[in-house]
Amino acid sequence: MEWLKKLNAAIDYIESNLDNDISFDEAARIACCSTFYFQRVFTYVSGISLSEYIRRRRMTQAAFELQRTDMKVLDVALKYGYASPTSFNRAFQSVHGVSPAAARNIGSTLNAYPAIRFSIKVTGENVMSYHIAEKGPMRMAGIRIPLSADMDENQKNIPRFWQSVVNGSLFSEICGLSNQSPDGILGVSVYESPKNFFYYIAAATDAPVPDGMSAFEIPAATWVIFENNGYFKDEVQSIFKRFYTEWLPFSGYEYAGLPDIEVYPVCWEIPVSGHSEVWIAVKKGRENY
Repeated sequence: MEWLKKLNAAIDYIESNLDNDISFDEAARIACCSTFYFQRVFTYVSGISLSEYIRRRRMTQAAFELQRTDMKVLDVALKYGYASPTSFNRAFQSVHGVSPAAARNIGSTLNAYPAIRFSIKVTGENVMSYHIAEKGPMRMAGIRIPLSADMDENQKNIPRFWQSVVNGSLFSEICGLSNQSPDGILGVSVYESPKNFFYYIAAATDAPVPDGMSAFEIPAATWVIFENNGYFKDEVQSIFKRFYTEWLPFSGYEYAGLPDIEVYPVCWEIPVSGHSEVWIAVKKGRENY
């Protein structure tokens, strides 16, 4: 359960700095992972992006300030990191549906978003089929798009990327490259550095890299492989969330921070359902369970 403790410690840092600068890098350091993976994991587990969570929490606190104190709207805006009254007004209305000035009126309906706490979800009705596999280094090739620090943008751009690739001329070429394990067409998130992280549509291959494509390698690792059936997007997102909140805390493993791999049947069309897999690299944990 060490992973959830780390996530909650990062949330504690954010909560204690809602009226100060919040460093995503520092939050990630507390959670013991890269900034990119911290934001990604946060989005999977909470259902909203880290930036959206912070905005909601700040606007919740700002509403409390406006209702219980005589602080000027501009002072409240500055306190919660908005130098421009216009940007503060826009953020406030997006959360509460009313202007900051109107929030002072008795009877105004406002929205309070409590602080998130990550905890164990006690279930049992939904099985998670998985197996552990030791794999040597893997070489993959395909086409990619850059990912940004904005997880909301990534969640919009990745489906568009899939749509454009599936409908384009390179998709069949990527499918034809697949001759290694994992067998299929792959969606892979690859973090290289704070300014270089990408989402690939790729295949595991030892073949030469075609023009217009890029290759990358994943080192030898221990993988937990989850199998699922259903609509690809919904099921894959569910697997990642359940991995962090249900499987990992009790497994005796830690997240290894390597690229996560989505495995789909070769040459499918979207939207589609069927059998798919999620490969997540893990390492033996340090705590005793």
